[in-house]
Amino acid sequence: MEPKESLYQKGKKFFKSKEYFQAHEEWEDLWSDYYLEDRKFVQALIQLSVSFYHVENENLNGAKSQLEKARLKFMNFKNTHREIDVEKLLMQIEKVSNNYRTIEKASDFNWDLVPSLD
Repeated sequence: MEPKESLYQKGKKFFKSKEYFQAHEEWEDLWSDYYLEDRKFVQALIQLSVSFYHVENENLNGAKSQLEKARLKFMNFKNTHREIDVEKLLMQIEKVSNNYRTIEKASDFNWDLVPSLD
């Protein structure tokens, strides 16, 4: 597997195993080391993972901000991109956003709402 694909897949694996900081690290290396045609998509994945990392660290405002930045970038992609159903992902992000709006502290976040990235 080529290095770019390896970084992408490692990030996806870490995200799915709820290791959001590590997912961010892999995707950050991919984003910064290679000038990708879809770099905004990779940046959105980074922001998505950072949103959940902020939740873990009780930073609800940071989580909301990063989620919104990710959502806006994902909206520029259609159908399936990098094996991810973008429309489904956007619907999942909307559910997370709604949950963020209804809770007062990050510890009340419903972790079942984290997107599946498939």
